[in-house]
Amino acid sequence: MKRKRRPMSFSRRQKLAGFLFTVPFLLGFIFLFAVPFYQAVVISFSELVLTPQTFELKPKGWENYGYALQVHPEFSKTFTEVLVKLATELPMIIGFSFFAATILNSDFRGRTFVRTLFFLPVILGAGVVLKMETQDYAQIMVTHLAEGAPFFGGAAVRSFFAAARFPAGMVDYVIDAIQALPTVIRASGVQILIFLAGLQSIPREVYEAASVEGATGWERFWLITFPMMSPLILVNVIYTVIDSFTAMNNELVVLIRETMLRGAGYGVSMAMAMIYFVAIGLILLAVFGLLSRRVFYHV
Repeated sequence: MKRKRRPMSFSRRQKLAGFLFTVPFLLGFIFLFAVPFYQAVVISFSELVLTPQTFELKPKGWENYGYALQVHPEFSKTFTEVLVKLATELPMIIGFSFFAATILNSDFRGRTFVRTLFFLPVILGAGVVLKMETQDYAQIMVTHLAEGAPFFGGAAVRSFFAAARFPAGMVDYVIDAIQALPTVIRASGVQILIFLAGLQSIPREVYEAASVEGATGWERFWLITFPMMSPLILVNVIYTVIDSFTAMNNELVVLIRETMLRGAGYGVSMAMAMIYFVAIGLILLAVFGLLSRRVFYHV
C-alpha cells in the first residue's frame, strides 16, 4: 500500500519559492557574468600588453591596487566625493519617493496621467538624454537656469533661513537639496512605483478599524503605513545605492573608463573596478544589517 505524501509545510513552500526566484539570477551570473568577472580579476593583477594579433598579461601582483589607492591623483578623491554625494542624496530620494507615492495613491482626477509624468524621467534618463548630460549640454542649461532664478539661489535661501535662525548645517542641507532636486526627481521613478504598489497592497480594513478606534491620520501613518512599508523602504534603499553607484554618469565610473582608455591602462582600471565592487558590497551589507532589524513583515 502506497503511503500518502505529506503536504509541504508553509515554511518549505516559502523557501522553495525564494529559491525559484533566485534561479534566473544564478543562471545569468553563471553564463553571462562569471567568466567576464574572472577575467577582470585576473587583469587587475596584471599588465595588459596589446600585440598585433592578441594581448599578453604580465603578472604585477598587488602593484595595480597600490597605484590606484596611493599614486593615482583622482581615484581616492573621486571615491570619497561619490560616497558623500550618495549619503546626501539617498534620504532625499527615499523621502521624495515616499511622499510622491502617497500623493499618487490618493483618489483624484487624472491620476494615471500624473503617474506617467513621475515615471517619465526614468525613461528619459536612458539613452540620448543621459548622453547629453555626460557631454555637459544639459548641465550647461541647468546651470544657466539656476543663475536666472534669484529666489532659488543659494544666497537668497541662506538669508531666508538665517533670518528664521535655523542651524547652519540644516541650511546647507536644504540648499544642497534644492540644487539636487532635478537629480532627485530623475532618480525616483522606480522607487515611486515600488512604494505605490506597497501602499495599494495595505488592506483598507486596517485603516477603517483604526478610524473606528479614533486614530488620527498622523497616528495611522506612523502605526500602520510606515511599519507595513518598511520592507519596501529597505528594498528602495538598496536599489538606490546600486543605481547611484552604477549609473553611467557616476564620476567614479567615468574615471575608471577614462583610466582604461586614456590613462594608466587596463590593469589599473580593473583594480579600481575591483576596489569599487568590494566597497559597494560592504556598503550594501552594512545598509542591510542596519535596516533589516527595523523591518516589519506582515504575513
